[in-house]
Amino acid sequence: MAKAVRPGPESSAKPALSRKRNASTNGKTVVPVTRREVSAGEKRINLLRKRRHDAIQGDVAALKKQHDKGKLSARERIDKLLDPGSFVEFDTFALHRNQNFDMADKRIPGDGVVTGYGYINGRQVAVFSHDATAFGGSLGEVFAEKVVKIMDWAAKVGCPCLGINDSGGARIQEGVVSLAGYAYIFARNVDNSGVIPQLSLIVGPCTGGAVYSPAMTDFILMVKEVGYMFITGPDVIKVTTGEQVGFEELGGAEVHNLKSGVAHFIADTEKESFGQIRELLSYLPQNNREQPPFVATKDPADRMDKELQTVVPDSSGVPYDMHDVMRRVFDDGKFLETQPFFGPNLITGFARLGGHSVGVVANQPKSGAGALDINASVKGGRFVRFCDAFNIPIITFVDVPGFLPGTAQEYGGIIRHGAKLLYAYCEATVPKLTVITRKAYGGAYDVMSSKHIGADFNVAWPSAEIAVMGPQGAVNVIFRREIAAAEDPAAKTKELVADYIDKFANPYFAAERGYIDDIIEPQQTRPKLISALNALQGKKVKRPRRKHGNIPL
Repeated sequence: MAKAVRPGPESSAKPALSRKRNASTNGKTVVPVTRREVSAGEKRINLLRKRRHDAIQGDVAALKKQHDKGKLSARERIDKLLDPGSFVEFDTFALHRNQNFDMADKRIPGDGVVTGYGYINGRQVAVFSHDATAFGGSLGEVFAEKVVKIMDWAAKVGCPCLGINDSGGARIQEGVVSLAGYAYIFARNVDNSGVIPQLSLIVGPCTGGAVYSPAMTDFILMVKEVGYMFITGPDVIKVTTGEQVGFEELGGAEVHNLKSGVAHFIADTEKESFGQIRELLSYLPQNNREQPPFVATKDPADRMDKELQTVVPDSSGVPYDMHDVMRRVFDDGKFLETQPFFGPNLITGFARLGGHSVGVVANQPKSGAGALDINASVKGGRFVRFCDAFNIPIITFVDVPGFLPGTAQEYGGIIRHGAKLLYAYCEATVPKLTVITRKAYGGAYDVMSSKHIGADFNVAWPSAEIAVMGPQGAVNVIFRREIAAAEDPAAKTKELVADYIDKFANPYFAAERGYIDDIIEPQQTRPKLISALNALQGKKVKRPRRKHGNIPL
């Protein structure tokens, strides 16, 4: 028996409509169109799509102004920084709650910041990007909540957190609520410090209290003539001190890369800065529980470069470029330098050695003879502590005549600042390998990752001079009376200096005492370091139980 079929919506009134539309018109047949009701679910989906589109599209006029300044939007920056199509956004529809100053009628989805996670070279990162097209990127309560949420996400999953800064500062209309928002972010910066890498990119204004979040992150990158940072602006400075200064002159990228040392990288364009971030992250682990990424290399571990045999000049007073040494030692000659324009007498940066990511600290004889000063000490101390926090072995190249003398250094606190570098090396428990290429004088010898403060593998080249001070100075002190009584003081001094160099200004006395593990030919540096680094992969160090040390800040 056939089942009865209930007529559908198309089987009753619709056929008459369909037949009418099938009629011939001017000799042409009209294709029948069947209309159906849109379900409630479809309406909701369409509404969602529209609202998402509107939220992402934002204020078209404001976006045009941003582009006219030569700047990208918040989402464009994220898209260009991350792997294509990998970004997952959080809180797209978040709205502020402020009812004061007519703000109830000005509610923009996202509230001035875009947050979420994505991937760089296949590795997860959390990111927040200030949206200058919405409330000028100013920070309010909901803005801060979004940033805090993604920072907590980064800590929870154990991935780097990247902040792209382009903000007008605190949202005045929200008053102290905005200030509280900054404080919540600052607290997360501290909680995450040494746990996950934190990077800040400055591609717009970052002023007032807002500067302290980037300041507490691990690395700051700035774009020329686009990003700037300062506590008090030009107008306030003019009123309070009478100084007239512009934005760039006060807190531009060049100022913080060359003078203040606040920033670590400088770029001509936003695109260039994105490349810097991607390269930097390639050397870093995801968090402090992981090892840095290992990258296999075709550069032979036993490669010996004969150019190293003669890279150090015969005269100890003649400068040379330590970069020439490093690029002949590290994998494929690659080296990513941090803060290259600040404290140039000390080189810091990242390289790979036998595939392993390493941090590099090196005196630069080409700049100030490689002497340690305030800027170099602060720069080196912070870099060493970063490497130690994230399990990155430290390779140190030493050619240091001592600490820079002078009243400017003494009055500026070279004792306190120099102690920061010493403290950092003493505190570090990662593998520490040291190569003395030439001078290693006085207290600076101790500071630069000497065996006495816990370095694991110390070698010296035959050109090394390990002593309390340089031969000339030592002779003038020790043999002052003999020189004064000599018939020819100049000849006597020359004789005594030669004798001092033969007995003391060399690596052999230190080798006799076990203060260095070996004296090697310069061309052996790469294979020796790789061998030692591989042997040290299982290094374990126990530290005294304490809340934290009291580094001389």
